[in-house]
Amino acid sequence: MSLSPLNITRLEKAAVDNGFDLERGRDGDWLIFGSSQASLQIWLTALGESCFLVAFSRCDVFDALTNMGVASSNPVPKGALAARSARDPSALHRLVRRTFQLARALPDEPLKAFLDRTGSLPRTTEAERLIVQRIGQEVFRDRLFDYWEGRCAITGLGVPDLLRASHVKPWADCETDAERLDVFNGLLLAPHLDAAFDRGFITVADDGAVIVASLLDEEARHVLGMQEPLRVHSLGEGHRRYLPWHRERVFRKANG
Repeated sequence: MSLSPLNITRLEKAAVDNGFDLERGRDGDWLIFGSSQASLQIWLTALGESCFLVAFSRCDVFDALTNMGVASSNPVPKGALAARSARDPSALHRLVRRTFQLARALPDEPLKAFLDRTGSLPRTTEAERLIVQRIGQEVFRDRLFDYWEGRCAITGLGVPDLLRASHVKPWADCETDAERLDVFNGLLLAPHLDAAFDRGFITVADDGAVIVASLLDEEARHVLGMQEPLRVHSLGEGHRRYLPWHRERVFRKANG
């Protein structure tokens, strides 16, 4: 079935409005798009008027979209690795937007962005090294906003100026820039949770459950909103490479 003019417009709008600003032609009934901000190519098509398909050039992005769309068994165009479906134009926009966010955050895109911005900068003096570090922290925060969709990973707070980019394994303890800038080495947190996590009053289990140190008494837990069980949402497999470090080195155990 050939794409209708209405569906072509819908597909183009979904791509351009959500970060895929590079039109790369067509492959049959698939429209092809890239992004000037992420190393990912997508293919978009429609099956009738109420079902849309998005195909991806990267499996890591496809795999991270487990809660969006349905994996499609339809044939994908040459160069694409897998596809997901969206049931209506609104769902299509959400799927493409999330695709763009993940493409900027995974797996080593933050490191690439950091190297692009700092590759020519000197690192001789302490002041120069601090400038490079500040850029790295800006890139890290920006990509955490992409990964967590601008919301606290625990509470869902969506006020950008109040959110903090919290490292699981602190910047100074990381052995490489790849570790420092890995989005899986971070959580986007509300200020009180960021402070508690940074100082070891809370940590996170591999299943996402928030563990509160026994040093926080009932009154403190109530004031901090920790009297009920808390959980990190959208925890990825990559986070489990870093969380044990935090539990062992930062978390305040009863005898610590």
